[in-house]
Amino acid sequence: MTEKEMLVVVFAFNKFRSYLIGSKVIVYIDHAALRYLAFESTRLYTKRMKRLHDKNIMERNFNPGDIVLLSNSRLRLFPRKLKSRWSGPFRVVEVFPSGAVEIVAEKESHTFRVNGQRLKLYAGKNEPKEVTEIHLTEPQRSSKP
Repeated sequence: MTEKEMLVVVFAFNKFRSYLIGSKVIVYIDHAALRYLAFESTRLYTKRMKRLHDKNIMERNFNPGDIVLLSNSRLRLFPRKLKSRWSGPFRVVEVFPSGAVEIVAEKESHTFRVNGQRLKLYAGKNEPKEVTEIHLTEPQRSSKP
């Protein structure tokens, strides 16, 4: 029953109050309006949730030869606090239209397929890092006050 329908029922009770006092009144309604409202709210909710989830899905396009990290999503009873969820690096061998990606470990020749959503590009550098040393000396103090 929509709000307008309920207001009509209340108006009718107020209008015919003198005739209804002391008698039992049963209001029969079809719940089509309630079903429609429930369907509409469910449809709007699912549309909003789909938009929210789709916003969080990142498009990940990998090319053969890219270096990636693999998410380790296995359930652990006692995970270590500082242990990384990401393992790798791996090299992409082939990308399939279904979203699956075939990868290989850097030091091995065994390839395996994983879901592309479990991968992210590796941002680390394989180049040697340049280190610069700066020696600090204590400044000389002047004897003047």
